Amino acid sequence: MKLILAFCAAFSLLATTDAAQSPSQQPTPPQGQSAPAPAPPPSLASRVPAANPSDVSSIDAILHALYDVISGPAGERDWTRFRSLFVPEARLTSVAKRPDGTAPVRLLTVDDYVKGAGGYFAKNGFFESAIVNHVDKFGNIAQVFSSYESRHAAAEKHFTRGINSIQLLNDGSRWYVLSILWDEESPSNPLPENFASH
Repeated sequence: MKLILAFCAAFSLLATTDAAQSPSQQPTPPQGQSAPAPAPPPSLASRVPAANPSDVSSIDAILHALYDVISGPAGERDWTRFRSLFVPEARLTSVAKRPDGTAPVRLLTVDDYVKGAGGYFAKNGFFESAIVNHVDKFGNIAQVFSSYESRHAAAEKHFTRGINSIQLLNDGSRWYVLSILWDEESPSNPLPENFASH
């Protein structure tokens, strides 16, 4: 019982302290003075590396930059350029099926992708290009279904194809990638005809 009473007393003190600190109990500014305005949230541009304007000036430009920045012979990629295309909280998600039929969801941050793909690209050539980009746009948002082909060398036959579902937003000055969700082609999941050729 003493423990319960002590708990009740502590809870009562906490509630009294919270009430004393609630906004309605806070002292008001002197008459004629207004409360200071809250600081505006940091802009997206201040939270990512500066982008090349030609990479983010249009939907076509940022789609081209996305494929271009990850493509090349074995070696380091320009990850600063890559990061400059995305909002800081962007997600890259794969749902491609494994040979056993399972389709694990791999939800990655931009940094997760850089760490995972960076090691692979350092030792392997990788070239990815769009086949068809189907864009739906409304105001400052856009959704793109972008079918793609991936190759180990620019002149080789593709080793895989698939579709990237890309969500884009415009903050009034440039385009950003909000998310990329992709699935790969397989015998049981062929590309639709309207996405399979230019």
